[in-house]
Amino acid sequence: MNRTRLIALLGLAQKAGKIASGEVAVEYAVRSGKARLVLIAADASDNTKKSYRDLSAHYRVACHEGLSKDEFGHATGKPPRAAIAVTDAGFGKAIGELFKV
Repeated sequence: MNRTRLIALLGLAQKAGKIASGEVAVEYAVRSGKARLVLIAADASDNTKKSYRDLSAHYRVACHEGLSKDEFGHATGKPPRAAIAVTDAGFGKAIGELFKV
């Protein structure tokens, strides 16, 4: 995974308004069918990781783990985040490709 590229893509997606971050916003995006990809912070608690993985699996949304809470916050210009949902298919595909390498 190219961390620099991931942070850049998350920043672009945030500026384009295609990111949902924070517990309530991510859950809403997944449950409403708007989420195309869920990213979980590597340093999130095991309980949090399981919760987001289960939610993503239930709604058939791709889910990956990477970066830290602080890096997610830095990339989106917000406080540290445990999870981020990407709501745009193009950004979701581009970010998902980074995890397939």
